[in-house]
Amino acid sequence: METKDINLLFQRDLDRLKKEVEAYQMEEDLWVIVPGTSNSGGNLTLHLLGNLRAFIGSDMGKTPYQRDREREFGAKNIPRIELLEEIDLVKGIMDRSLTNLNPQELEKISPHRFFGYEMTQGYFLVHLYGHFNYHLGQINYHRRMINS
Repeated sequence: METKDINLLFQRDLDRLKKEVEAYQMEEDLWVIVPGTSNSGGNLTLHLLGNLRAFIGSDMGKTPYQRDREREFGAKNIPRIELLEEIDLVKGIMDRSLTNLNPQELEKISPHRFFGYEMTQGYFLVHLYGHFNYHLGQINYHRRMINS
């Protein structure tokens, strides 16, 4: 795997996230929690952006960032334009971080042990990509439920 390839995938799917946020018919619906779910589309968006900024932007790209998980899951009624601007900001951070990442870094052991075992940075990147798309699917579902 090359970092340029994973960057292209993240860029494509950050654009998909942007389209999902734009597709909510009513801005306030981004923050509604649908019965049977735990999070709003807006909070899932914040969570995805915080996750990428922390694990890729800060850890791998050395872009300073202090993660605020409380904001990710607790903030409400952030204007859509601010979410879209944050997506664009993260797109730039991701591009710089992954473009400048030495491919040899992917072979190093990640400091994160989410699964109870060691993994390489490359493996962790693939995990983060899967995590991103899992929540992107939840946002798509949330939006379709709200808009129906």
